[in-house]
Amino acid sequence: MRKTISSLVIALMLGWAGAVHAGDFQKGLEAYNAGDYATALLEWRDLAEQGDASAQYYLGIMYDYGQGVAQDYAEAVKWYRLAAEQGNALAQTHLGFKYKIGQGVAQDYAEAVKWWRLAAEQGTDLAQLFLGSMYANGQGVAQDHAEAAKWYRLAAEQGDASAQIKLGLMYEDGQGVAQDYAEAVKWYRLAAEQGYAEAQSNLGWMYDNGQGVAQDYAEAVKWYRLAAEQGYVRWSHFVGQLGSEVKVYPGV
Repeated sequence: MRKTISSLVIALMLGWAGAVHAGDFQKGLEAYNAGDYATALLEWRDLAEQGDASAQYYLGIMYDYGQGVAQDYAEAVKWYRLAAEQGNALAQTHLGFKYKIGQGVAQDYAEAVKWWRLAAEQGTDLAQLFLGSMYANGQGVAQDHAEAAKWYRLAAEQGDASAQIKLGLMYEDGQGVAQDYAEAVKWYRLAAEQGYAEAQSNLGWMYDNGQGVAQDYAEAVKWYRLAAEQGYVRWSHFVGQLGSEVKVYPGV
């Protein structure tokens, strides 16, 4: 009898201890955002080991950036993969990036494309941008500028400035889409208004040369100046007016 009671007590004690350390995702998130990585790790590790995809993703982030743990890219990949296999789009995006650069895992463009496609199809703009880039450069897939434009557009329509710039360039050059300077201006302007120097410089170029808009040197100088203040200027006969200290990039 005593043995039975002791076993029951031990079981209850173990159950109570498990409940205490079961983990609270929201508490972990609040701690993480406050920079209290030790508490975040405590809350998330048990959840991650129990299969919680969000906790697995955040644990991957912590190992990726050495937050509360020693930086360990292979461990980050492990947790990203577990979350990605459950359909977590952010984990899929990060896992794809690890395969793209070969960090914590052997470089594999095809694997990067695989994971980015899964995230892109869920509407993740960053994955759409990256997938577009893979099609544009023929990495992990056959080069296909039309397919690149398709994915850039999806990301651009969500407000991703990098995708807006890339789509603008495709319209300016007629690559993957019919050449259309007005469309190029549209996308450059959207990114320029978000403060992106390359887009500001490209928009200045369009005003400078009257492409897609009426030629307007004052407007060109305005956008060139905004880009120049960030250290970026596309080649122009206005460069001298912007100051000799500005670094010049002849073309984009």
